[in-house]
Amino acid sequence: MKGFKFLLTLAALVLFLAACGSEDGGASEEEAGTGEGSGGQTYTVGIDTTYPPFEFEDSNGNYKGIDVDLIKAIAENQGFEVKLEPMDFGGIIPALQAGQLDVAIAGMSITDERKEIVDFSEPYFEAGLTLVAQKDNSEIEALEDLEGKTVVVKSGTTGAQFAQDNQDEYGYEITVLEDSPSMFQEVSNGNADVLIEDYPVIAYAIAESNLDLKIVGDRLNGDNYGIAVLKGENADLLDKINAGLEELKDSGEYDEILNTYISE
Repeated sequence: MKGFKFLLTLAALVLFLAACGSEDGGASEEEAGTGEGSGGQTYTVGIDTTYPPFEFEDSNGNYKGIDVDLIKAIAENQGFEVKLEPMDFGGIIPALQAGQLDVAIAGMSITDERKEIVDFSEPYFEAGLTLVAQKDNSEIEALEDLEGKTVVVKSGTTGAQFAQDNQDEYGYEITVLEDSPSMFQEVSNGNADVLIEDYPVIAYAIAESNLDLKIVGDRLNGDNYGIAVLKGENADLLDKINAGLEELKDSGEYDEILNTYISE
């Protein structure tokens, strides 16, 4: 009888240990899925991969650029993970509003209009808009030369807003496209007279791709880029982003990232 009781006790102990092991395994899988297994939460980050040198996809399908390297470095510094989600620039803020993204880093200029919808980090890059024409165009040097001309811009950008705000004063037509390469092609083909683009982006594109384009005149403004989260949400995450950005600047890693893609 004692032997029978011993066997029952032994069987119960085995079942108990198996149940504990099963629970531990489930917890490990959950941590791996959320990124907590490596010490922090995973956040989904919206990027626009048609925007070199800030974001682009290389020949091996890897996402690269200033913004990509910067958000990864901030995440590593602050102990969280990121999942990059490429999309058209015009869809990034709506995706934040819909809860599909936690963060946006896409060469996004800090504007009062956008501040009504998102909270920005401290500025991480000073850009500025510029006019771009065909290389052999000798007629256009400034906004005053655009009367009766066609200006192409990218949807949802500060360049598009600038063009709309100044259209009546300078008397040009506006064509809106969805990405930067399409804008470059539109001017190169002669379908539009000029485009409006962020200075570092077009300077990089002309240098790297040997485009038949040139920058004309002075910069039109002095935009600053910021990293965005939905307004009133993710305040703790925004604090981490700002803290990480400051530490990267202090350590020199921020300059190293910029120098990888932009030479002075």
